Amino acid sequence: MVSNTGTYLDSPFHRYADGADLAALTLQSLANLEGIVVRADPGTLAIGPEYFQTKEIRGKAVLVHTGWDKHWNSEAYYDNHPFLTGEAAEFLAKAGARLVGIDSHNIDDTHPNTRPVHTTLLGAGILIVEHLTRLEQLPDEGFRFSAIPPKFEGVGTFPVRAFAERV
Repeated sequence: MVSNTGTYLDSPFHRYADGADLAALTLQSLANLEGIVVRADPGTLAIGPEYFQTKEIRGKAVLVHTGWDKHWNSEAYYDNHPFLTGEAAEFLAKAGARLVGIDSHNIDDTHPNTRPVHTTLLGAGILIVEHLTRLEQLPDEGFRFSAIPPKFEGVGTFPVRAFAERV
């Protein structure tokens, strides 16, 4: 099984050999996190720091709603998908996000062969969840988010059952 199938979580070990693997993650870092949804303008590809600057980020699961999940299970899903910029990742890391998720194929732009968002967020110990769906059903705030993978040593990414509950 390919470990980044469906909705999945990336831990620091996904990018860094000495980073925390799935077994090292605590339930407190994965479950019942206070969450916010940041909504990108329709048609936006590169989501920069300006989307996050007026939000309270510290300690929260920041979920980025682009609406791209409407293309799931089609060829269009993989081409020209929305992504965060490296500058957005730097802002989120400095602002103290705990987890960042997106309803797109990848949190990084997949056209160049670099992954600055993965590098920055995972390097700061911030977990990443990709391929989220139905973020339009969540309020902008006032919910708890969970994305819990099994505890595997030596594994950096794995599918999760991601869900949110209103508080």
